[in-house]
Amino acid sequence: MGEQSHPQTEQIYAKLGELMKMIREAGYVPDTSYSLQDTDEEQKEHNLWNHSERIALAFGLINTPQGSPVKVFKNLRVCGDCHSVYKHVSAVVGRKIILRDPYRFHHFSDGMCSCSDYW
Repeated sequence: MGEQSHPQTEQIYAKLGELMKMIREAGYVPDTSYSLQDTDEEQKEHNLWNHSERIALAFGLINTPQGSPVKVFKNLRVCGDCHSVYKHVSAVVGRKIILRDPYRFHHFSDGMCSCSDYW
């Protein structure tokens, strides 16, 4: 687990675990090539789940009304695996998700992204 000082840390990481289970059941397969540490596959996957945009997504899902879009803004480019996670999450939770990285706005809905997976 990464940062733990937030008062909702326990709920956020519980939500991440729930999302991970849901999207795996929906067909998500992690692309551990985006984890740059020289570790085993399990640790690489764990490292990917600590990416800030995933933590922000869990926070947004917990703290916004059902049916409203979740918006995440970040100052670094989104990695390919996080992009895949956002697509799968939009499908399994039935919410629109907007992710802004330095290059574009990604609008995720029903398992699709507005960038057509080209970014």
